Amino acid sequence: MAEAKPRSPPDRKFVTALSRGLEVLRCFGPRDRWLANQEIARRTGLAKPTVSRLAYTLTRLGYLRSSEATSKYALGGAAIGLGFAALGQMDVRRVARPFLQELSQYTKASVHLAVNDRLSMQVVDTYWNSASFVIDIGSRVPVATTSLGRAWVSSLPAPERKRILEAMRVARPADWPVNRKRMEQAFRDFDAHGFCFGLGDWRREINAVAAPLLLPDGAGPIVVGVSGAAFQLEQDVLKRDVGPRLLALLGNVRSGLSPDRELEGG
Repeated sequence: MAEAKPRSPPDRKFVTALSRGLEVLRCFGPRDRWLANQEIARRTGLAKPTVSRLAYTLTRLGYLRSSEATSKYALGGAAIGLGFAALGQMDVRRVARPFLQELSQYTKASVHLAVNDRLSMQVVDTYWNSASFVIDIGSRVPVATTSLGRAWVSSLPAPERKRILEAMRVARPADWPVNRKRMEQAFRDFDAHGFCFGLGDWRREINAVAAPLLLPDGAGPIVVGVSGAAFQLEQDVLKRDVGPRLLALLGNVRSGLSPDRELEGG
C-alpha cells in the first residue's frame, strides 16, 4: 500500500462555530426574503440540527429574524447594518458614482461596480435608465460566465488565477470545457484591450464588457462593467466605443482615489 500523505495540522486560530454561523448568513441573496432550516442546510451543507442552533443564536443576536407562522428566517437589522457599514467604507463607490452615472446615460445601459465573492461577483453599486437591463445592488452573478467575473480573474496574479480556475472546474465539471475556452479567450481580450466581454453567455439577450481596477489600499481588484441588450451593445460597439470609455472611467476613479488628491482635498 502507498504511504498515506501526512495530514496538515489544524489551524488553532480558526473558530469553526463562527465560520458556520457566517455561512448561514451568506445563504441569503437579494431575492431570498425568507429561508427555512431545510433550505439553509441544503445551501450550507450543514446538518439541520446544527442549522437550527445557529439560526436561533443569530436570531437572538439580531442578525436573523424569524417568522413563527412559517418557521422561516430572514436577515435581521444587525446584518443589514453590517452590510451598509461595509458599503459606507468603500471610498471607491463615492468617487466612482458620478462617472458610473455619466457612462450609464451615454450608453443607455446598466453600469455596475462589483467585488468578488468566491465564485460569484457581487454588485455594490449600479446605475441604469428606464431602457436598461437592471441588476440591483447586492445581486450576485457567476464569475465563469460574466464579463465582471472574467475581468476579475484576468487581473489576478498567476497562482491566484490558477486556484480560481480549479475551483470553477470542481464546482461545475460538466461546464468546464466551455468555460475554460471562454476564460482563455477572456485572457487574450484582456491582454489586447484591457477589458473582457460577455456575449450572451450568462443571458442570451445580454452583452457586456468589464474591466478591473486595482485599489490603492490593496483590498483586491474591484470591477466596473457595462451591460445591456445584445442588439444595442454589439461586440464591435463594445470594443471600439464602450470599452475605451470604460478604461477612461477607471483612470478617472484611480485619480480620485490617489493619496495626492486626498491631500489636496484636506
